[in-house]
Amino acid sequence: MLKDAKLAVLKAGKATGLFSASKRLRTQRLLILCYHGVSFEDEHEWNPSLYIDPVTFRKRLEMLRAGGYRVLPLGQALASMYRNELPPRSVVITFDDGSYDFYAVAHPILREFGFPVTLYLSTFYCRYQAPVFDVASAYLLWHSIGKTLDLSGILPDGGEFHIADQEQRRRIQVRIIRHVREHGLSAEDKDELLNLLASRLGADVGRMRERRLLYYMTPAEVREMWEHGVDLQLHTHRHRMPRDRALFAREIVDNIREIREMTNSLSIAPSHFCYPCGDYDPLFYEWLRELGMESATTCQPGLATSRDNRFELPRLLDMPTLSSLEFEGWLTGFSGIFPQRDVRVLHSQRFQE
Repeated sequence: MLKDAKLAVLKAGKATGLFSASKRLRTQRLLILCYHGVSFEDEHEWNPSLYIDPVTFRKRLEMLRAGGYRVLPLGQALASMYRNELPPRSVVITFDDGSYDFYAVAHPILREFGFPVTLYLSTFYCRYQAPVFDVASAYLLWHSIGKTLDLSGILPDGGEFHIADQEQRRRIQVRIIRHVREHGLSAEDKDELLNLLASRLGADVGRMRERRLLYYMTPAEVREMWEHGVDLQLHTHRHRMPRDRALFAREIVDNIREIREMTNSLSIAPSHFCYPCGDYDPLFYEWLRELGMESATTCQPGLATSRDNRFELPRLLDMPTLSSLEFEGWLTGFSGIFPQRDVRVLHSQRFQE
């Protein structure tokens, strides 16, 4: 009902000219768009928080171009915003993680439009070429609705579990991920477990590997993206946010080192950060400042202004479930009238599905 009411307000706003008025008045407010992956197949149907389909993604870029929006590089946009010199209707496009589909699907589309893009790169899985276990296991289970999974020998309290529906699928996924984390399984151990799960589900994990579904880019592909002008920034090395100061610093230092090695450039100096899974906390702000960071983005929806904390910048997580009307509402700035709830827990849960 809340979404229906919101859509009704948006329709009325567009019909009465308030979208156009808001667009003309959108100055000193920056819309930072957030994406993770652009799907090869049905990934956007499985997890629309992580994947958008290529058709919808292209339509979003067409809206940016047709609407005369200024798509700026992240660093330039933030510097202008904090000087109160931001051009009207400014937009920044960001991608998180560094999955292979960014290289194979998203970037070719972006190049067609000539739009700059920032990639917040998490580097571990670039070196370790295998499906990312958390998302790959969830994807296999999603494709296995109606099947029975024997977890004997996998979980201490294993047995046969019928994957009757999405809720049951989520419960099984949570148990598997909890087991992996409690036992500190290595990347190699997790990959073996993925093979075992696929075997017991009768799933074709070989095809996933062949197509590199749910893989990260290789170091060579990262370098190619950098050579094509992609702005590489920081997303931690291991895609995690430790609350220990030394471990947190290690994530940033390792992330920078890996990006420099992959690009073969010691001069590259990433200084913008994105919180994995939108997991941010005021505890991190001073640590980021000490590590030389200039900004940090969240997954909290909103338009950024010079009044915002540099280490708590809002972004709009664009999804295929977001209608064209809703997307346009954010582009014009009209959607800024709606109160926004804290989505930190919500996004963290979605990204594990």
